[in-house]
Amino acid sequence: MESNKHILSFNRKLFLSVILLFLVFVGCFLAYQYQREKEYKIELLHTKLQDYNERLYEKLQNNKQNIDSVLDYYIRHYSIQDLRATVIRPDGKVIYDSYEKNKQRLKNHLGRKEVQTALKNGSGYDVRRTSATTGVSYFYSATAYNNYIIRTALPYNIDLKESLKIDPGYLWFTAIITLALIFIFYKFTNKLGDSINQLREFAMRADRNEPIETDMESKTPQNELGEISRHIIQIYKRLHETKEALYIEREKLITHLQISHEGLGIFTNDKKEILVNNLFTQYGNLISDSNLLTSEDVFNITEFHSITNFINKVHKKPIQREEKRMSISINKNGRTFTVECIIFQDMSFEISINDITMEEEQIRLKRQLTQNIAHELKTPVSSIQGYLETIVNNDNIPQEKMKIFLERCYAQSNRLSRLLRDISVLTRMDEASNMIDMEKVDINVLITNITNEVALELEERRITVINLLHKNIQIRGNYSLLYSIFRNLTDNAIAYAGTNISIHINCFREDETFYYFSFADTGVGVSPEHLNRLFERFYRIDKGRSRKLGGTGLGLAIVKNAVIIHGGSISAKNNQGGGLEFVFTLAKEK
Repeated sequence: MESNKHILSFNRKLFLSVILLFLVFVGCFLAYQYQREKEYKIELLHTKLQDYNERLYEKLQNNKQNIDSVLDYYIRHYSIQDLRATVIRPDGKVIYDSYEKNKQRLKNHLGRKEVQTALKNGSGYDVRRTSATTGVSYFYSATAYNNYIIRTALPYNIDLKESLKIDPGYLWFTAIITLALIFIFYKFTNKLGDSINQLREFAMRADRNEPIETDMESKTPQNELGEISRHIIQIYKRLHETKEALYIEREKLITHLQISHEGLGIFTNDKKEILVNNLFTQYGNLISDSNLLTSEDVFNITEFHSITNFINKVHKKPIQREEKRMSISINKNGRTFTVECIIFQDMSFEISINDITMEEEQIRLKRQLTQNIAHELKTPVSSIQGYLETIVNNDNIPQEKMKIFLERCYAQSNRLSRLLRDISVLTRMDEASNMIDMEKVDINVLITNITNEVALELEERRITVINLLHKNIQIRGNYSLLYSIFRNLTDNAIAYAGTNISIHINCFREDETFYYFSFADTGVGVSPEHLNRLFERFYRIDKGRSRKLGGTGLGLAIVKNAVIIHGGSISAKNNQGGGLEFVFTLAKEK
């Protein structure tokens, strides 16, 4: 930057170069005009002397005998002051000279410049030549006639110099016009320099990616270059805004790729990495037999050979647009992956890797669930169908036996109704958990209602419910689901814990976010190998006994889903003193 300070700016260079050319032009013009003016003055004096020569010739024509006396008289009375007149014959011999009467002393004048020019062109002159006769400098003017050459001369003195002096008026005029033009051009180049400086400042800021001042447009000169500058600034601003928008979109895309649940890798047409997220590297390492040092090593994986061959084939010979996509499935290390390759217009391409192991497991679980539901529905339906078929096909069946069959059909229909209800509840929780209405629920009131509803069953099995909850435990949740949690736990204890037991319901801890509940009984408990599977759908410890008691196998699954929907978690364990305990949390605000 320091060296640039000593370099002239463009407008200064333009100003100096144009002014230099202009001054050269002015100098040449003045020299030319001076010469013309000088020649004009000389011609004017020459013409004046030519006129005098003409009158002298007329006098000679009128009196050829006495040349000296006639010319002397005329010069003495009618001539210009200090005028010298000479009459020369065509051979150069002087026959009269007004200054030198002794003609013998006068040399031949044929070699004089003005005489030679007069003989050649009819007239001629010579400026400021010193006379050999008088030793004085003269301005000579000669005219050639038939028999004579008449020459007149004036001394080159101050008066003659003044008469031949150039009029300085045009010099002053030229100087004023020149200064005015220099000033105007200076102002113009200054404005041009301001515009260029604005453009240079803008270009430097744009190059350094610095913000452009909002008033930069208003600072530009109001001329064509300024208008161009404003347009350039506006175009840059639009490009800068577009760049910012693209940068934001790029950041969004990168963020999306990084948090995406699939492995994504984008590569150039020569398989160089453009953008790769963490999952792509992670999945690549899971599929590969050895750890990948770079993302490009994925093309060396054996399982990727079909994808690599597809990419090479497309690069060698472009194919139809709909054929620029390929998908394969890979089973490796107990996981299932789908790999898809999409080739873009510029032959860059994207590879996505999805771990569908969980999806496959979900499909398997759903298939298993469907089979379980079909099996669970089949049992009550078959029982009802069998009893009814017996009644229909036996006209003489005793009334007492028919009543027993109908009671069993009713019980099986109730079981079927409960099963369908529980399946509906689970489906609603799985598919529309975000659409469940929430409200303030008093847990103490809820448990009191449940206890009153099952009072007969509790009394029948000699079960005591001990509510250790403190007052004012309120949870913002769904009443029906919260009811399902405590009702299913109570029904489970009534059905499987045994008789002559007690149920303890307690909130043993509370923090800013959760309530910590314990639902424990003093019954028979559960074998340790079954504890982790209690919340599975249709899982039964004793299948035959469970069906006899009317259980659907979905109660604890409903409990777990309802707890999860309310932001908590649940687990089961055996008490040291005997019995089964469920420990779970419920969020205060959900």
